[in-house]
Amino acid sequence: MNILNITARDLSEAWFLCLKGALDSKREYIIDRGSYVGQRRKEIEFVVVDVLHPGTRPLVPDVPIGVPAPSTMDYVEDYLPYLMTNTPKENEQYTYGAYLEKQIAEVIRMYKEDGFNTNQACMAVGDAGSIYLSDPPCLRQIDTRISQDCSGYRNGNPVYGVPRLHFYVYFRSWDLWAGFPSNLAAIQLLKEYVASEIGVEDGELVACSKGLHLYEYAWKLADMVLKR
Repeated sequence: MNILNITARDLSEAWFLCLKGALDSKREYIIDRGSYVGQRRKEIEFVVVDVLHPGTRPLVPDVPIGVPAPSTMDYVEDYLPYLMTNTPKENEQYTYGAYLEKQIAEVIRMYKEDGFNTNQACMAVGDAGSIYLSDPPCLRQIDTRISQDCSGYRNGNPVYGVPRLHFYVYFRSWDLWAGFPSNLAAIQLLKEYVASEIGVEDGELVACSKGLHLYEYAWKLADMVLKR
């Protein structure tokens, strides 16, 4: 299996590096089931993206003149309720918030009341019935951790730094052009909200997927962004 590991400074750099990885990927196929049946897409077999400073603004990437923007902050702000609350729009089968809304509140409560040293603050998207949906959720998990890195020792005792909230997200399938920028920008805003409610600093954002892909319509656009 070809596993692509990317470390990026911010969300924009993460997107650019993933575009390059997808265009260079040897996995290209015709879709049998799901969105865009019958069309081709290039796909990274498995990717892990560690974004070190995901809160760096702007959260959405700049693209060259003549290339349609994959996302805007206006769109991200409109998308945020879909991620955080159970408010489906017309013709939507679900929202991520339908699964996450109560879990977000519980994660905040857990860290505030029980302390930072736990591996239980993991939020799941989907249930046993999701596999039967015509368009099951792509985002499946947001795991969390609060870390306090050791910055040295004083009188033989470890000195810990500022506690920071990190997110670890998993997408079963992920549209790199139209989904990635909006998804991660909104998830970053969610992380900043949760961190502020807990009273800790914002940390890293780690995202992984076994299906990060570019549909054929976006191949030339990605080439233009990368100036290839």
